[in-house]
Amino acid sequence: MPEGLRILDAAGIDPGSFLWEWRSVSVLADSPHDPAFIRQLREIEAMPADLFERDVVVLIDSDRNSGSALRERLRPVGFMLAIIDKDGEIKQRRPAPRDVREISAIIDRFPLRRQEILERRPAGR
Repeated sequence: MPEGLRILDAAGIDPGSFLWEWRSVSVLADSPHDPAFIRQLREIEAMPADLFERDVVVLIDSDRNSGSALRERLRPVGFMLAIIDKDGEIKQRRPAPRDVREISAIIDRFPLRRQEILERRPAGR
């Protein structure tokens, strides 16, 4: 992926392994053919740099029987988009796809993200 955005299959991944380093944008569905799942991945793939800039890793699970730790934690019914902050807290759950601008705006309101912005941009600029 351009700009280093990682899109990973959730199978075999412990979402806790990202604590304090990465936010996760989780895209779950009962089938890889779910139109909402396909649309969400297209949205993410169209603007990967915006998510990478926000320390995001994308986790996908499109098998309702996968038993992934992510699926066990989120318990989706059909399509779900979930945004989990670096502290492991589930900040948003959405039953429909969102574009990257919306996802970025949601992340930019997180207290941890606001702190990062302040630390990365010197005062007065």
